[in-house]
Formats: sequence, C-alpha cells, structure tokens
Amino acid sequence: MTGELIRVGVNGAGGRMGSAVCSAVAADPELSLAACVGQRSAGEVRHGQTIKSELRAFAEAECDVVVDFTVAEAARVSLPWLAMHGIHAVVGTSGLTDTDIDELRHEFVGGGANCVVSPNFAISAVLMMRFAEVAAPFFDTVEVIEYHHDRKIDAPSGTAIVTADRIAAARGDSSWAPEPTEHELLTGARGARSAGPAGVPVHSVRMRGMLAHQEVLFGASGQTLTIRQDSYDRDSFMPGVLLACKRIAHHPGVTIGLDPLLGI
Repeated sequence: MTGELIRVGVNGAGGRMGSAVCSAVAADPELSLAACVGQRSAGEVRHGQTIKSELRAFAEAECDVVVDFTVAEAARVSLPWLAMHGIHAVVGTSGLTDTDIDELRHEFVGGGANCVVSPNFAISAVLMMRFAEVAAPFFDTVEVIEYHHDRKIDAPSGTAIVTADRIAAARGDSSWAPEPTEHELLTGARGARSAGPAGVPVHSVRMRGMLAHQEVLFGASGQTLTIRQDSYDRDSFMPGVLLACKRIAHHPGVTIGLDPLLGI
C-alpha cells in the first residue's frame, strides 16, 4: 500500500455513516473508493460505485482496507471474512463485546490483515477520553453523561463505556468518594455504573436535534472539571476514519482506539 492509491471498500455503504465514509474516501487524494456493499441498499450508487450485496465484491475489487459501519451481528460475519482474505478492517460498528474482540485477535494474527476497532473516530473524542484518563487520579468523584440522537438503539454508547473503563483503570485501586444516595425514588436516576471497584456512573440521553456528545464531570473539594466533546455532523468522524485507512498497515493485529495511530 505504498506509492499507489489505497483501495478502500465500505461495508454498510447505504447507511448514514457508510454514505459519509464513501464521500470522504472519494474526496481524498490518497484513497480510492473501490467497492461498496450493503444488504438493504444493493443497486444504489455511491460516487460511481454500485452497492453490491455480497462481501466477495471487496475481494473482486482488490480492496486493501474495508471500513465497516454495520451492526454487530453483520460485523461478526464480515470481519472474519476480511481477515481470511487478507484485507485490513477499520471498524466503527458499535455493540461488539469483549468476546468479539478476543475472537478478532485470533482472526487478525499472523496473516496480512490488520484491524482497527474504535468506539469513536472523532479526533476530539479520542482526546476527550485521553484527558479524562489524565484527570482521574486527581479527583474524588466522577460522572459520565452521553447524549445522542433519538435513533440510536443502544445505551450507553460505546464511547461512554470505553471512557468509564479507562477512567477506572487510570484510577487504579483508589476508591471514589462514597455514593451519597440512599433512596433512588426513580429506578436508574443515578445512571448505570461500570464494572469494578472504581466503577463510574454513566447516564444516557436520547434526544432529537443531537448527534453525538459527551461530558465527563470530575469533582473534588471546592472545584469541578468538565471535559466535553461535541460532534454536530457525521463529517466529524471522517478525519479519523481516513487516518485509520492510511495507517492501519503499520499496526499489526487488532488495535483498539485511535490513540496508537495518533501517537498519544
């Protein structure tokens, strides 16, 4: 993948994110939109490419990398197929479990294909999570609030879960201040709490007019710190997707998040 355009395929090309990826790839001078696949949108055209219904279109188009924005059930089929055919995978599909990731580590090993799985491709979101890690040891309390559009069917978001896990890991064995609530008058009022002794409360909002937003609220005696990230348009995710397409060849196996690709 040196000296020539990187041939990119898009799985889920008919969806909102997939369509945005097609446009971003087609506009990038270092990339070539080589193939599009989508079950429900087969026959439609994206930037000169007719959307096909079968994964073999990626192999026939000799794709170097495929961007997968589908659903977890479909990705469990497409990702092992890509690994078997030696095609790199950039994955933005939500809902993949720890077990799924472990299986991907077995699939994308020892061959010519690598895989990047990121809960969020917005560079600002990657930095938000990193900043939260840095802050975690210095505060007594923390809450994560994520806001998404009202078409998102899962909660909490993958970004919120990863943020909470990274905060807890950065906190280590230090416990947070005791939870003050003794009576929850409405079930779920205090949100859900991530696993482990340093579990972090996570709250999900689903609302029309929003796209993808998150706040991490830290508190200590006499002070608070708010780290907020906002994505107002799906274009916010495209620089991260394009970066992953260009750098994935240099990151063997399975990489979680964009941090290693950004060097942070």
